[in-house]
Amino acid sequence: MASSNSYKLRCSIPGHEMDVRGLAATVFPEGAFVSVSRDRTGRVWVPNSSSDKGFTEMHCMSGHSNFVSCVCIIAPSETYPRGLVATGGNDNNICVFSLDRPQPIFTLKGHKNTVAILPEQGLMLSGSADKTIKLWKAGRCEKTFTGEDMQVYIGLGILDKTITLSKGLAVISNTEFFSCSNDASIRKWLVTGECVQVYYSHTNYIYSLAVFPNSQGFTGEDRSLRIWRQGECSQTIRLPAQSVWCCCILPNGDIVVGASDGIIRVFTEAEDRMASAEDLQAFEDELSKATIDPKTGDLGDIKLEDLPGREHLNEPGNRDGQTRLIKDGQKVEAYQWSVSDGRWMKIGDVVGGSNQQTSKSVMYEGKEYDYVFSIDVNEGGPSMKLPYNVTDDPWLTAHNFLQKNDLSPMFLDQVANFIIENTKGHVVGPAQPAGGDPFTGGARYIPGSSSDTAGLGADPFTGAGRYIPGSGPNPGAPVGVADPFTGGGAYSSSALRQTTNIYFPKTDGVTFEQANSSQIIAKLKELNGGAPQEHKLSEEVLESLERLLLSVCGLNSSEPAPTIQQINLLWKASHWPEDIVFPVLDIMRLAVRHPQVNESLCGEAEGVQLCNHLLNLMRPEGRPANQMLALRTLCNCFSGRHGRALLMAQRETVLSRAADLATVCNKNIHIALATLVLNYAGCLHHQPDLEAKAQCLSVASRALETVQDKEAVFRLLVALGTTVASDQTAQDLARSLGVSSQISKYSSVSDPSKVGECCQLLLKELQ
Repeated sequence: MASSNSYKLRCSIPGHEMDVRGLAATVFPEGAFVSVSRDRTGRVWVPNSSSDKGFTEMHCMSGHSNFVSCVCIIAPSETYPRGLVATGGNDNNICVFSLDRPQPIFTLKGHKNTVAILPEQGLMLSGSADKTIKLWKAGRCEKTFTGEDMQVYIGLGILDKTITLSKGLAVISNTEFFSCSNDASIRKWLVTGECVQVYYSHTNYIYSLAVFPNSQGFTGEDRSLRIWRQGECSQTIRLPAQSVWCCCILPNGDIVVGASDGIIRVFTEAEDRMASAEDLQAFEDELSKATIDPKTGDLGDIKLEDLPGREHLNEPGNRDGQTRLIKDGQKVEAYQWSVSDGRWMKIGDVVGGSNQQTSKSVMYEGKEYDYVFSIDVNEGGPSMKLPYNVTDDPWLTAHNFLQKNDLSPMFLDQVANFIIENTKGHVVGPAQPAGGDPFTGGARYIPGSSSDTAGLGADPFTGAGRYIPGSGPNPGAPVGVADPFTGGGAYSSSALRQTTNIYFPKTDGVTFEQANSSQIIAKLKELNGGAPQEHKLSEEVLESLERLLLSVCGLNSSEPAPTIQQINLLWKASHWPEDIVFPVLDIMRLAVRHPQVNESLCGEAEGVQLCNHLLNLMRPEGRPANQMLALRTLCNCFSGRHGRALLMAQRETVLSRAADLATVCNKNIHIALATLVLNYAGCLHHQPDLEAKAQCLSVASRALETVQDKEAVFRLLVALGTTVASDQTAQDLARSLGVSSQISKYSSVSDPSKVGECCQLLLKELQ
């Protein structure tokens, strides 16, 4: 079979709806591979027998409730002669599939964060961001390794804390392996922990690495696939996608690559498997239409007047993958030298310049920045990236940059002045007025209403224009400046906010207080009038519930305390049909704040029943109104001693069920979920319970993957801050989970300003 010794496109495979995050060559069918994606599916692709050199989807697998992050193949056995496919997801689970059914044959549960998996001689090891490794056999967890136990498995590709930033691993032999990392390097290790060689070529994060059978390795990221031979980068293939997430090698030596555009691309050096000349040209044309921002790439500072014209392309390049910029009128085009083709290939149009500010944000490492500067420190090494937003403090940014890159603090003035000099003239938008409640932007906390529609709109559940669960008239705000969480006086100005952490740790519970009693009762009576006869409440029961509501919402002490009979009737009414129960749940939400109701419903005997009932209403297929009010009720349970004890005892179950609601597209549910996590974090703040804190970190981190509402984001940030505040072990755990990189995109949020301020304080805590 003829070989060109240079890889070219074989085919492009659409099919996934979102980023392709994992790839693995299968044992069966021959020449096939499996891919997994953020679209929550896994797909098996088999080579076509026809002459089109492509692949066809043979099998689609689903079973994860969140995005799928990795995949591995379990070797054939007597029970499963065609082998199995194991996938790890951001839902903390491992799903194991056969090749003849779309649903998993079993699901492995036990991890508390995103899973990465690795098979080993009929058993399976799973490594997770929860800092544990689990050994599985026959669908059961045989052992969990933590701490020093992990060092035993370095040779298998799972590392201990000495290399926690590694993004990908590839085993060379029983004594050696490669790692790729955030620092844009590839490192060769001995299983004893000694790094024997470092390779540089990439200019950004490297997410994936694979090794050919002859130990020649390649890796992919920064819009590129790079092939290495004898320790040198021999070929660079650019892709028309923002990120190249994963790669694998087929038995015939072809390379499969998955990217952020959802397209799988296969590259080959066998001439008879290469795409047609038309398809190769179409791929090159697609690449040439890409846009490149020099502030995120390796192109350096650009001044249009200093660039050469197209005649510069007549000179050959010095190495494969070398980039060259040329001026074409007022445009700047980027070209890459191809050794195999002996020519310059256009890889995109350059937009803006790294020494000038454009109106568009710059994407770097999946986050938006106003600037990303390239800082060259060591000759021959990769340039260091310094991301910066105009709302950031240049001195704090410089300090973080020096600390992150292990550079001398003597450079602080130099780096800070560089930032100031190169961002002159950019005007920061107007600041949010000082003194507002950071939960709402107002002087009081109003759950269930948005800033632009507070107090307006139709009933969200029936379409009628009256009752909005959880909302109500806003009592007068306290005069003067307000505490950001309670509305009390303690907090003075935006200048003070920048120097004082008023956001976390937050150890007193956040509850949902607002209500309009008359509207709740009116809705209850309206729904009771149309209820089936067997579910109708008598006038006596309605009156009892109304007296209970007035009792727990009374503004003066003259209201009588709730009676046991009223509490029992409330509990019975909460089992109304799910399509009409929401006003009863709203009464329960308000009632559990009262000490007597809290003790009665959350006590040792009744508490578990209450918890199970609310969790049943929170199931993912349930009604959004019930899900929201059940979450709010749980939050309000924290206001009493018995409620706190109940929820701490049921923490693992409650948070696991609540976390599933992050995928529901409802901002009120997201705010209630974030508040529940925050209340748990507050209760755990002074406790050395690392497992519980790990679950809080995991749930908050997972929620931030999907939550968009800024209020919910803010509460999740406060929950994270409360969890890690004054706890070095929790901070280490948060760092290992990648919390800093996940949340840093919020540091520049100025509307509302509390989001950006809280995020910056949290990032400082995790330095």
